[in-house]
Amino acid sequence: MADFKAIMTLAVAGHTYDEIVAAQGCSRRDVATAKKTIAAYGFTAGQIAAMTVEEIARLFPDGRKRVTESYERPDFDRVLASMRENRHFTLQQAWSRYLASPAGGGAKKYGYSQYCALFAEHARRTDVVATLHHEPGRAMLVDWAGDTLEVVDAVTGEVTRVYLFVAVLPYSGAVFCQGYTDMKSPSWIAAHVGAFSFYGGVPQLVVPDNPATSTHRPKRGESARVLNARYQQLAEHYGTGIAPARAKRPRDKAAVESAVHVVNTRVIGYLAEEVFTTVQGLNAAIGTRLVEINERIPRADGTTRWERFTTDEAHLLGPLPAEGFDTVEWKQLKVGRNYHVSCDSQHYSVPYTYAGQLLRVRLTSTTVTVFDGDQVICEHARRQGRKGQYSTDAAHAPARHRGIDGLWSRRWFTDRARGFGPATEAVIAGILDRHVIEAQGYLDCQNILESLGKRNKARLEAACQVLLDTGQGPGSYSTIKRIMATIDSDTKKPKTLTPAAATRKPSGGADPGPDIEAAVHV
Repeated sequence: MADFKAIMTLAVAGHTYDEIVAAQGCSRRDVATAKKTIAAYGFTAGQIAAMTVEEIARLFPDGRKRVTESYERPDFDRVLASMRENRHFTLQQAWSRYLASPAGGGAKKYGYSQYCALFAEHARRTDVVATLHHEPGRAMLVDWAGDTLEVVDAVTGEVTRVYLFVAVLPYSGAVFCQGYTDMKSPSWIAAHVGAFSFYGGVPQLVVPDNPATSTHRPKRGESARVLNARYQQLAEHYGTGIAPARAKRPRDKAAVESAVHVVNTRVIGYLAEEVFTTVQGLNAAIGTRLVEINERIPRADGTTRWERFTTDEAHLLGPLPAEGFDTVEWKQLKVGRNYHVSCDSQHYSVPYTYAGQLLRVRLTSTTVTVFDGDQVICEHARRQGRKGQYSTDAAHAPARHRGIDGLWSRRWFTDRARGFGPATEAVIAGILDRHVIEAQGYLDCQNILESLGKRNKARLEAACQVLLDTGQGPGSYSTIKRIMATIDSDTKKPKTLTPAAATRKPSGGADPGPDIEAAVHV
């Protein structure tokens, strides 16, 4: 309805029809009606300004309101409840039920087109668009968020980028998010497992985009894509289907794009300026933000995402399987002289008798199992986070590494380091001291003395001296190598100290004393 108070105010002020229409967005008929009312009652600007809403309504009655009051208002909340319970329930059925119900007081009934228009308006105002387009418990949409967070290693200061996986149930809008250090297949699979666990059930369908971790083209140039084998195994294990979103069909994944926007503003926006030293710590903070997103932020209809999920959707999800799903990777690795196998920059011990042999290693997200043929040799919890960590079973070490000196022992390395100089000896001793089991430092010591010092003894000693002078601790192979790169010639090694010449004068013409003779030789 036009704002007749504003129109009369402009008309009294002398504005033209065109100016009033442009300012108020009303029709010329509305302006003419306002001018006639002013002329009939002789209103002044002050009287118009003092008028109340009720007085304006009496001067300009809305005939449409009276018409609306003569029609029976449909119970659209009941219609929505029927749609939640019965996915085949349609607006045509709702309108037929509305016509069949007795009309109170002789009220009229809306036609089908007006009924649909009123229902659409009700859905818009109460934010139930998800009800109209998504069935509860049917689908889970997944994607990677475009923006990232960071984790800073507390020891080395190295910064690692963390990618955020986002899942959403479009009916309720319940959001799941978790961070991973890469977007490779193991992380993609682990993220789905985490999402199913978070919701406490499995939807009928998972809708990803088309990343390389989920689909591939069987032949180059073909438009058709097929699921990757491991992703298909995940679907079979959880009893769900996977239907990637169609290319160039943004509405297929509109819900997850909306969830990504929520994550960008409500998770990344809040956590980007905080400093996290572990991925676990970052994910704990993300979990706190998810509680606010799902359980505390009210929607337009007054409910939260989690309330709608627990009320209408949770009981429709499929049950979780009795056994969890884990990604498995096999590698063939050689055991080093320090009786450890190295995988993803982490080190795991095996019995020392296997040193130098090739062994089969099975990797999951939580365990590292080492095989000799089909026989299990040992198993370790998989190391995560900072690179270069050791998982060592003391029983795997030989007897001489438990306190007896010998080949590849502390004395063997410190004796060799002493030939380079006191700084090198101090650095090698420091590397051995920082390990709970000395043998864990043998490989670093061997690489430093053999690879770095074999042809650059003086330069290695100079680099170790720089390391000690700057107080950087015992350092490592990589640290010393970087320092040596800044020493471009052996002439930069620390100069040998020579004794100063004696200042005592010889008596008479006597032969010069031993001090002077020594100084001359120097």
